[in-house]
Amino acid sequence: MSRYEYRVVPAPAKGLKAKGIRTPEARFSHALQSLMNKMGQDGWEYQRAETLPSTERSGLASTTTQWRNVLVFRRLVSAAIDAFQPQVLPVASTVQSPPSPPVTAVTKPETPEDDASQSKGATQMIRDNGVEDISEVSGMTNSLQKLAMVRKSGKSDP
Repeated sequence: MSRYEYRVVPAPAKGLKAKGIRTPEARFSHALQSLMNKMGQDGWEYQRAETLPSTERSGLASTTTQWRNVLVFRRLVSAAIDAFQPQVLPVASTVQSPPSPPVTAVTKPETPEDDASQSKGATQMIRDNGVEDISEVSGMTNSLQKLAMVRKSGKSDP
C-alpha cells in the first residue's frame, strides 16, 4: 500500500516579472509555473487547485469569510512502514562479557564489639565499583583516617 504526504501552499496572488513577459496573464502564469517547478524539484507531485473558505476576524467582534486559493501537492513517504523488514542478528559466540570490577580485601581491625561468629582479624571481600570509597571510614582524608584509627585503638592522640 502506497503512503503519501501532502503539502498545501497558497496559490500566487500576483504575477512575477521576468524578461520578455509583459502582460498580467503571462506574469501570473510565470509565477504559477515557477512555484510548480520548484515543488516538482523537491519531489512533490501536483494534485489539484482548491478554493476554500477561511473565517477571519473583522474588527473586535465580527467575522468574515474569505475564499483562499491553494495548490495541493503530494509525494510518496520515503520511509514507508510496509517496507520495513526487521532482521534477526546472528548470535556472536566471540562476544566477551565486560570485565568484573576488581575485588579488594579489607582487614577489619579487632574491636571488643565483634561477636563470636566472626573470627578476629577476619578479612571481608568488598567489590570496588570505581565510584564509592571502599575503606571502612569512607569520605575522609588519610590524616583523618589515621586519627580515627588511633582513637579507635585507644592510644593517645599523636
